[in-house]
Parts: sequence; structure tokens; C-alpha cells
Amino acid sequence: MRGSAWTAVALALASAASTEEESARVRRIHASLVGVDGHIDTLQRVLNENEDISRRLARGHVDLPRLREAGMVAPFFALWAPTYYKGSEAVRRTLQLRDAMQSILDGHPDRIELATTAADVQRIARAGKIAAVLTVEGGHQIADDLAVLRTYHRLGIRSMTLTHFRNNNWADASTDRPRHNGLTEFGRQVVREMNRLGLIVDVSHVSDKTFYDTLAVTTKPVIASHSSCRALSDVPRNMSDDMIRALARNGGVIAINFGAGFLNQQDAEALRRRIGEAVATEPALTGRALDEFAAADYVREYGQMWPASATLQDAVAQIDHAVKIAGVEHVGIGSDWDGINSVPAGLEDVSKMPALTAALLRRGYREDDLRKILGGNLLRVLREVTGR
Repeated sequence: MRGSAWTAVALALASAASTEEESARVRRIHASLVGVDGHIDTLQRVLNENEDISRRLARGHVDLPRLREAGMVAPFFALWAPTYYKGSEAVRRTLQLRDAMQSILDGHPDRIELATTAADVQRIARAGKIAAVLTVEGGHQIADDLAVLRTYHRLGIRSMTLTHFRNNNWADASTDRPRHNGLTEFGRQVVREMNRLGLIVDVSHVSDKTFYDTLAVTTKPVIASHSSCRALSDVPRNMSDDMIRALARNGGVIAINFGAGFLNQQDAEALRRRIGEAVATEPALTGRALDEFAAADYVREYGQMWPASATLQDAVAQIDHAVKIAGVEHVGIGSDWDGINSVPAGLEDVSKMPALTAALLRRGYREDDLRKILGGNLLRVLREVTGR
């Protein structure tokens, strides 16, 4: 064999050994990871489609086996009522979702448990179970009543997104026409009460002015639970570099959304269009008829994945940008699994999280920094806000 051939063989063997070493390292990281995902919408599948997420499923982005194997053992399960649920209807829908979550907790106590503090997350993870953290995705779901907010806290909810697609009666959303110039005085009361109770204030979905008003009021760190960087994909729900810097000064975390339009500018226009359609949806229904409409609406919007330009490398680039702007202590994961209908190639569901870790390792991230991004930073905020 010629010298050049021997060299090629040696390089191939070295490459294979390096790949196997990387794979082993990634497996070790994820086997011991307390991964925290700031936002998943999987309860919509449970409520609207009666999905049994205790089993490994061929559809959807998340189920309990895939969460466990990926090491993403502390997801924030969103209780999301679309903004066409108003007043008491929004509260009713939130309670339906809380009941759906309880059915999972009651049905599989050996595999999943409610977590209301960072200490709970760590204890439950050590026991080999999923630690379910609950979040309300939209301030309209308190029906302008702090007593409802306090009741949600008693039900184990530990986070709330201040708005969703539309403005509510006390805060402006990023995807609606400004109505309040940010937070109203009642909106400021909501933030103060969340601080007092130990509920994480979530600024994903809010307008830029609402974001800055929130930072002026809060005494505790806030999160953007499922937002990416506007510098790389210019959609209103992503954060500008100035906002990311301000969030870091607050001690908060930006958790990167894996929806294709949040990651890649080529996919952003389709995302804008779909959000516009959602904002315009306004059924004149209540009760069961509204629930049936919502179930069909969810399946129509999220029942299939649409083609995308985004890839795993776009997710890496988003994380990298956020780290450069905010510092590694202020970046996390907020996938929006089961609430997005277009995903990046190579990051199609939670089972692909080790591929993201491998890509970040190749980018030069240290293992300690990866553990912060994959869960430690959001866990720190949960600890600081709840006090435990």
C-alpha cells in the first residue's frame, strides 16, 4: 500500500475514534443531565387528542420515554388557552389543562411528579422521574383577577407568560397593535404579586415596551421561556440584542425557541403569516362548542410539520449569539415542542437533543457551560424566584 493510502486509512481511523469518543461523551452528559426545557405545549395533545404520552409515540415532539432518554427531565408544561378564550372561559380552559396534567401525574406516579421548586426538580430527577413544572401561557388566563393568579399558584403553577398573541386588558403583546403602551398599573400589580408569590414572570410574547416596563417593576429574575434572537431571525417574538442584555442584567434567561421561523430568517415570513392568522381568529362560541373549535384548530395548525429551511446549525447559531450577547449564565432551552409546526432538520423532536449537545461541543463549549444552557440556568431562576 502506498504511503498516501496508509495516511488516508490512518486519518479515517482517527476520525472514527474521535466520533466514537464524542458520542460516548454526549451519552454520558445526557445520562446525568437535569435538563430543563422552559416551554413545551404537549398538554395540548393530551387534552385535544387524548394522547397517552406515557408511551413512546411515532407522532408529536415529546413523550415521557423520549424526555427521560434525552435527559430533559424538567420540562415546563404550558397550560395554554388561546386568546379567543376570554374571561371565565379562559379560566375554565386553564383548569381543564391542569386536570389533564393531573391525569398524567396520577396515572404514572412512578415516572412523573409535580415540581414546584428547584429542590423538587433535583429530588425528582435523582429518583429517575420526570419533574413537571407548570406554567400558564397568557395573562388573559387570570381574567383580570389576582385571586385567580393566587389560586393558580396553589394548584402548583410556578410561571406565567404575561401575554400571548393578543394584548390583554393590562399588557401589550408583541404581535398586536399597542393599546396600553406596555403595562398598565394593574399589569404592574400582577408582576408584583407574582414576585411575592414566587411565580416566574415570563416575557415571551410581550411587546418591547411591556418587556422594559416589566424589568422596571420586577424584583426577581424573569425569563423569556421560548424566544430566540431577533438579530438572526427578525420576528417580533424574538428578542433584540438590547433586550437580551437587559435580561442578563436582571439575572434572567433567554430560552431558545426551536421553531424554524424563530431560528432562520428564510422561515420567518411563514411564521409571521401564521401568527397573523391566529391573531385574527375570533370564534363567537362558548363552552363545549369553543372547546371543539379549539381542538380542531390545534390539529389543523400543529397536526403536521411544514417544510423548513432551518437546520440544527441554526439552533447552534442562535445559542451562540445569545451567549455572546448575554453570557453563558443567561441562556437556556425553550423548545416550544408541540407548539411549533415547522422544525429544523436534525432537531425534529426531543430525542435529537444529544445532537445539539454534540454540535455545541464541536463549537468549543465546555461541559460545565453546556449543563448551564441545557438546564442549570433555568433551574437557578426557579430557585431564586421560589426561594428553594
